[in-house]
Amino acid sequence: MTSSKFVVAALAMSISATALGAGAHGGGHGHGANNGEPGKASDVSRSITVEMYDNYYEPEEIEVTPGETVRFVVENKGKLVHEFNIGTPAMHEAHQKEMMMMVEHGIIQGGKLNHEMMEMDMGNGQSMKHDDPNSVLLEPGKSQEVVWKFSEKGDIEFACNVPGHYQAGMYGEVNFNQGDSGVRSLAGELKPLNTTQ
Repeated sequence: MTSSKFVVAALAMSISATALGAGAHGGGHGHGANNGEPGKASDVSRSITVEMYDNYYEPEEIEVTPGETVRFVVENKGKLVHEFNIGTPAMHEAHQKEMMMMVEHGIIQGGKLNHEMMEMDMGNGQSMKHDDPNSVLLEPGKSQEVVWKFSEKGDIEFACNVPGHYQAGMYGEVNFNQGDSGVRSLAGELKPLNTTQ
């Protein structure tokens, strides 16, 4: 991690401690709309390992094809709880309020999760289970998979919405290619046959 990212991460973590008084639960964690849908393991075209550190991802961006189903193998290599969540920037902004509530209620405790508290009824039939198909929340040293089918092109990113982490730069871009990546580059070099020469 570069020294500038380290400084930003440290600053964001200290700021997030003072911001714990704010936040409200927006109801549920299901924020998968407009960025795709849960994928089927039988449709997976490839696997991408995503390593989460304090507070960045490796790789920092990924490339997908519209309609592609990808298996993400997510590993938390950091010392803090981190999230891998696929969504739009607006979805992440809304989800950060819910994640703040998880901190306020003692569910996220720095480097560990209080799993019993995750089952707690938050009202309106909502809990803090954090079991949506587009997201995983992991303690240090843990790993889990997300199988996701990307729909159409859009402003999609993967992010950690634990308070202060997104602001520290813990998000990555999802870039959409044309859908025929290998063939397309060769096709651009080919010229049609002229049979009247």
